[in-house]
Amino acid sequence: MDTHTASLIRLGWLAGLWLLMTVSVAVAQEIKIPVPDTKRDTLTLTDSISKGIRDAKQIVRDSVFYVNLKNRMFKRRVTRELHKLLFHDMYNSRIKTGDVNEIEVNPFLPYQGRVINKIYIRRLGVFGPSVYDTLRRPRSWLERTANQLHADTREGVIRRSFLLFEEGDRVSPDTLRDNERLLRNSNVFHDARIIVVPHEGSRGFVDVYVITQDVWSLLPSGSVGGLNRFDLRLEQRNFRGLAHTFTNQVSYNAVDPFQKLEYRGRYIIPYIGKTFFTGQADLVQTRDLKQYAVRFYRPFLTPDTKWAGSIELSHNRFPRYVVFSEDTARLTKLNYNYNDIWAGYAFKPFFSFLGEGDDRTRLVVAARFTRLAFTTRPEVRADTNQLFQNTNATLFSIGLSRRRYVRDVLIYGFGRTEDVPYGSLAALVAGYDNAELGQRKYLGFKYSKAHYLESFGYLYGAVSIGSFLRSKTTVEQGILSLESSYFTPLRTTNWGNWRHFVNFRYTMGAERFANEYLTLSGRDRLGINNDNLRGTKLLLTNFENILFSRLNIVGFRVAFVTFVNLGLVSYQTKRLFQGPLYQGYGLAFRLRNENLTFNSFQIRISWYPNIPQNSQPFRPAFEGVPTARFRDFDISAPEIIPFR
Repeated sequence: MDTHTASLIRLGWLAGLWLLMTVSVAVAQEIKIPVPDTKRDTLTLTDSISKGIRDAKQIVRDSVFYVNLKNRMFKRRVTRELHKLLFHDMYNSRIKTGDVNEIEVNPFLPYQGRVINKIYIRRLGVFGPSVYDTLRRPRSWLERTANQLHADTREGVIRRSFLLFEEGDRVSPDTLRDNERLLRNSNVFHDARIIVVPHEGSRGFVDVYVITQDVWSLLPSGSVGGLNRFDLRLEQRNFRGLAHTFTNQVSYNAVDPFQKLEYRGRYIIPYIGKTFFTGQADLVQTRDLKQYAVRFYRPFLTPDTKWAGSIELSHNRFPRYVVFSEDTARLTKLNYNYNDIWAGYAFKPFFSFLGEGDDRTRLVVAARFTRLAFTTRPEVRADTNQLFQNTNATLFSIGLSRRRYVRDVLIYGFGRTEDVPYGSLAALVAGYDNAELGQRKYLGFKYSKAHYLESFGYLYGAVSIGSFLRSKTTVEQGILSLESSYFTPLRTTNWGNWRHFVNFRYTMGAERFANEYLTLSGRDRLGINNDNLRGTKLLLTNFENILFSRLNIVGFRVAFVTFVNLGLVSYQTKRLFQGPLYQGYGLAFRLRNENLTFNSFQIRISWYPNIPQNSQPFRPAFEGVPTARFRDFDISAPEIIPFR
């Protein structure tokens, strides 16, 4: 048996083992999403009374603690003003969040099939009210002034581009829930809520109220290193209330020998008309990248979306592209044109998959064509720089997707409603690549699954395996990837609410090209940038504890974070577990205002005891933290499993 066949067998064996474990756990535990029992039997009544007693005790503990603290701080003028600045009366999060931290039945079910008579749009100010308390007022003149300066999303834009239903349609509970999620997931709205009320004088008609709250859309940022060096960035995520995103960034460095002035620009038009296509244009003129790109795309926004697809055209030029290998790094020039188009169709299957068939399950078929044509590159041969060969890939996929969502709070956000996906996805990808160095076939498989239990937490697992095949026994650019993530239920203490997060990732490459690599470097990996943390096999585990405190500094909520990052990485010529265990430990103070488009900010202190060529083990940092996103279970374009 040759090494190529052995590599393929090892990949298949590991993937099969991971898949068997994932499915076995799901079948053995029969984890289902619990929903409240609507029947008021004795057991339900007893549970409700017990829960009410627990909540009442928590309210008393929280109230006594913060009332005593308030009394002590109000004895002096300075501490009294400090208390007003830092604290608001938020003794119990369950009262504040209402039904959003419960896994509940669909509230629109009682109105299923009724005709929508009128749709009313209610737009709230950025600061002050919320979709669960529309009468709340801004707390200061600063918030009132900001509300006056902000241009709310136009009512016509909401009706035309963000609603999945119209007047005269019959109420579909799933459509209304999906529409709430669609509004919340856009970068225009902080939160959204849909309310259905019976139309006065009629049993067959209802009125629908759509309540939205924008985020503060203007985001300036930058840095100044003197008169001869600065970086300015201005992003408007709701240009003139049209929901368009317009981003401009200008950088200047008078001593840069290659290019003194740099520019990045992007314009995005979401959900054009009722087509739900999004248009995007990019212009980049920096010292290391020149890019012109345009893209139109429509994803499978909901399980009821039948058609999806995209088209993308771009020209890219890298004057100084860094090519890494196992022990070297060199600069080269790259120019290439990239063309990509795909389309997919989703429909209800006539069978169930692993016992999960229901009205939210969709069978998706899709096709994709991608062309990569280089005009400037290093010399390409059968054993050198294969990564830069011209390619014309055609891929086909068939997959089964089942996805649902529940609402919760204080996961990745600091109080906004979050839609947590659960379900499963299985997709098979096959195709061929008419590459410059010869035609090759591609075969890949992906499977992922997630469960969410109020008493257990959220558990997600995924396996991906794929490879090009030059012949029946010759593997090229193979990959096996295993991922898992977990977070605990929300726990309440006197100081706030906390969760634990655990993330695991294992990636192994087989017969990868010489200039392909994985890395532990980066904020979302080990937490430190270092060119020595490279290889073709990677194992990474992240542990994070977050305490969402009750501190509120000028509208910014404060969270206290501790983390541990552990990683292994090696090239194909070495065993993964024979290398050093790279480590990172630290704590951070994270601040975020959910009404702003700003990233979270954090002050972080980290310790990296054994990173190679690292002269500073202790590292303080003040940085922005992008909001993390859940892995969803929608099937998109057929893709070659990325090596990352």
